[in-house]
Amino acid sequence: MCGYTIYESPLGRLTLASDGENLTGLWMEGQKYFGSTMPETAREQGDLPVLEETGRWLNRYFAGKRPEPSELPLKPEGSAFRQVIWKLLCQIPYGEVTTYGALAKQAAAWMGRPSMSGQAVGGAVGHNPISIIIPCHRVVGTGGSLTGYAGGIEKKIRLLELEGVDVSGLFIPKKGTAL
Repeated sequence: MCGYTIYESPLGRLTLASDGENLTGLWMEGQKYFGSTMPETAREQGDLPVLEETGRWLNRYFAGKRPEPSELPLKPEGSAFRQVIWKLLCQIPYGEVTTYGALAKQAAAWMGRPSMSGQAVGGAVGHNPISIIIPCHRVVGTGGSLTGYAGGIEKKIRLLELEGVDVSGLFIPKKGTAL
């Protein structure tokens, strides 16, 4: 049974979605691709154990604790390639950032390929249906560029600051398609 609930966070309203056993989505209000993997038949069901567990996870996260993505049963919907990228995102330590290029190298090695496009990785990162928990906000462009974030660059900065990342060396590009 597909259900969802609303979680009030310091970033605003978050919509949490579940297939009844797993967390399948977490979107910020106004986020690009909002609800993209949530079935139209989903109904509000805040008493689903996985949604309650996710709420407790988020409480700890926003209180400055360091919960791990592996503490929740995650089931993001996407291609095999996107699944690889999302698994790699879950390995980025709390309070640290990596680049799209570094992720591309990791993905290529994982998949046994000589190389991988950073743009392809960026597309998979941008379509992450479980924001915050699968930490796509920890990925920046080469040189510290804060390229794109489906939830908005300001929210990306707030999440990084919450995790204690020194954002003084990061910058918002003046041009780009990922803004």
